[in-house]
Amino acid sequence: MNKVRTLIAAVLATVAVSSVAAEPQYLNSGKVMKGAFPFTEAVKVGDTLYLSGQLGIVPATQKLAPGGIEAESHQMMRNIKTVLETNGYAMDNVVKCTVFLADMKEWPAFNDIYKGYFTEGKYPARSAFGVNGMAFDARVEVECMASR
Repeated sequence: MNKVRTLIAAVLATVAVSSVAAEPQYLNSGKVMKGAFPFTEAVKVGDTLYLSGQLGIVPATQKLAPGGIEAESHQMMRNIKTVLETNGYAMDNVVKCTVFLADMKEWPAFNDIYKGYFTEGKYPARSAFGVNGMAFDARVEVECMASR
């Protein structure tokens, strides 16, 4: 009889967890990237928001911010902030970022700008990679995850 009760409890627990599992919401505000791209601006699952990689694209022109790594980094971080805020999140909700740099020698310049968008001492977990061949010939791209 105990085995039957245990089995019933396990089945009920599984059904309860399955019924509260969050369905992904695919979110495209059009505030940063205009046009049809084969990716979603952000995907929300439960309280977690996954952002696609952002570049230093100026929304009004759909071109990279002129001025190299510094200008692209500032514009990219503003784009991240826009996507977050459009979906009810803030920079303080960011828990993980992945950084892609065209030239790792630009890592210090990027860091100087990046840290200004977060509360000191509450920086997200992060990885950084040197890459080549980014879209639009960008110097930097960052993808983030945020949670509330």
